[in-house]
Amino acid sequence: MVPADTAAANELLAVRAAELYYEENKTQDEIGAILRVTRWKVGRLLAQARERGIIRIEIVHPRARRLALERELTARFALNDAVVVPAPSDDVELQSRVAEAAADYLVSHRPVPRLLGVSWGRTLHQVAEALPVGWSTGVNVVQINGGVSLSKRPGNAASTAVMIAQKAGGQATLLPTPAILERLETKRAIEGDRTVSGVVQMARGASAYLYSAGVADTSSVHVDSGYLTPADISRLVERGAVGDVIGRYITADGTIADPELDARTLGLGLEELRASSTSILVIGGEPKHAVARAIVTHGLCSVLVTDEHTARALLGHPDDTHDHDLATTVPREDAS
Repeated sequence: MVPADTAAANELLAVRAAELYYEENKTQDEIGAILRVTRWKVGRLLAQARERGIIRIEIVHPRARRLALERELTARFALNDAVVVPAPSDDVELQSRVAEAAADYLVSHRPVPRLLGVSWGRTLHQVAEALPVGWSTGVNVVQINGGVSLSKRPGNAASTAVMIAQKAGGQATLLPTPAILERLETKRAIEGDRTVSGVVQMARGASAYLYSAGVADTSSVHVDSGYLTPADISRLVERGAVGDVIGRYITADGTIADPELDARTLGLGLEELRASSTSILVIGGEPKHAVARAIVTHGLCSVLVTDEHTARALLGHPDDTHDHDLATTVPREDAS
């Protein structure tokens, strides 16, 4: 056993080595000369400082990622991948960061999805705007659910799909239908149209899907566009709805909240998302925690792009943003 006084001396030496290395930018050779120890010993002291939590390295760039949370999410929910970004206090900035993270993920994703199925909405439009021109080449985009004909918000289905495709040198195929039809027979007639059925069939063959989710309240674009009334939303909530994914309202257990309404909803269904090898959910913000949990815990996505508050809520962790998980940065070029 190491004597207590020796252990204390080593710890103080580790503190001094860390101060010289991280605050005064000394090399390990310079630190060795100052502390009168070998370069090898300096390396051991820095490693000891990290292991004991004496130092904690934080990457503060808005596109930095919370790697430990990502690893825990993928393990807990059997995801193929997860991207978790720091969450600022401002909700507008939070949505922007999540959208940028999703754009970064698409740029680096391999294999490149030659046919990308996309939903629409404010979040997806922000992803489209964040994608750089030339983010890929020859990527075609297909709309996977019906859109809206009247909305006061930016981010309609057509503009989002076209922007993503154009920036990748591809073409966009739109689904020229409403999101929800008033009558089931009307929906069936439209769905049977050769053009519409061809787009839906194309969407089923997409190699990856990109989508977000909405909350089950009167802020929904479905209310804004006239498809649903506030009373309709109240009834959905009474039936257990926590939000909608690709236009379909789901409960906390990942099932359809209102089968009759769902039968009048046009586009891909939940089964296509569950069956896809690459289904990318882009979601952030406290109002969407419940629907995010329903999607992630019931296999409706294989990739999650979100903020750290949402990630911690999904994992059941206290939302302590000071408990950063990026203290694994390797020392500079002279590291042992």
